[in-house]
Amino acid sequence: MPSAFQQIRDDFPVKQRFVYLNNASIGALSRKVVGAVTGFLQDVQDHGRLHYPDWCRYADTTIKERIGVLIGADPSEIAFVKNTTEGILIVANGLDWHPGDNVIIADIEYPSNVYCWMNLASRGVSIKWVKARGGRVLLEDIDALIDRRTRLVSLSAVQFSNGFRLDLERLSVLCQRRGVLLNLDAIQWVGALPLDLRRCRVDFLSFGGHKWLLAPIGTGIFYCRNASMHHLHPPNVGYHSVDKSEDHMDYDLTFRPNAGRFEEALVNFPGIWGLAAAVDLHLALGAANEERYILGLNALAKRGLEAKGYDIVSPQGDGEASGILSFHHPTLPPERIADTLHAAKINLAIRGGNLRISPSVYNDDAEIGRLLEALP
Repeated sequence: MPSAFQQIRDDFPVKQRFVYLNNASIGALSRKVVGAVTGFLQDVQDHGRLHYPDWCRYADTTIKERIGVLIGADPSEIAFVKNTTEGILIVANGLDWHPGDNVIIADIEYPSNVYCWMNLASRGVSIKWVKARGGRVLLEDIDALIDRRTRLVSLSAVQFSNGFRLDLERLSVLCQRRGVLLNLDAIQWVGALPLDLRRCRVDFLSFGGHKWLLAPIGTGIFYCRNASMHHLHPPNVGYHSVDKSEDHMDYDLTFRPNAGRFEEALVNFPGIWGLAAAVDLHLALGAANEERYILGLNALAKRGLEAKGYDIVSPQGDGEASGILSFHHPTLPPERIADTLHAAKINLAIRGGNLRISPSVYNDDAEIGRLLEALP
């Protein structure tokens, strides 16, 4: 009996063209996801806006319920956004900052979790930088930086360049003990690793759909813990921020009582239909199973890489590994190696001067073998 992971492989046409190991950049789409997007567009082609009320109900109930199961959240805590950056911006521009406040971030963050905080300098908000040690962001270093003016700690749950995975439960306990808010960029986590937001007190969390979730570009989720919603004033407000159905001439700005208040207007329904199909795939496989499978592929790659003389850059301590595995050759430049692999129809990424693979649930041992065979 073929495993569930074997059964889904034929649904990913990219496997017929390449060994695609770059899901931490943009994940490949399945036929089911593309079919869901096409099906929605067909509905609009045939019926115009006739089914608009049904779309809203389905997105706000059924789809958010599925996403809630995936991440351990209540549907009322979920808002649709375009990407991770938009979710982080809701936090950066929605908090009531005061001159002298500070935010703590790491010095190896993706730019989306840097520029928005730098942009608050005109409001008197400063950044306190956690210096990574050996590619790791250590909790004791975060703790040492927190002072009475620290409002927020904002970090990537998994670092994009080397795959370092934070201990989210310990981090949430630290922030709660020190009385600061916690904001997470989880785009390199969701779809590869289990997440249960009922077990850790995260105030805000964002992730786009286009990486590990294997969903369309232009889709994403912003999570706002119900108990933390009062901290945020919606920075962008439109007709969808309020519960008025289609009574557009009733100008009563009473925000929706849930995270839907952060959806200022018409959401990306075609993409969200594809997002729902992708979420269904992950729910069927099971997050714990996905973690074991993806980490198993990376463990296989790690053994082969070390046997060929490559150095592993990704932290590999207890609980530190993720779907990302970064490595380099002691003498050969990464660009030359990437060109060699590209010629062999093997796709990966270069980040921080290192080669980076990020296999997903549709990849397999044979593709890791092709990578190892093609590496100089």
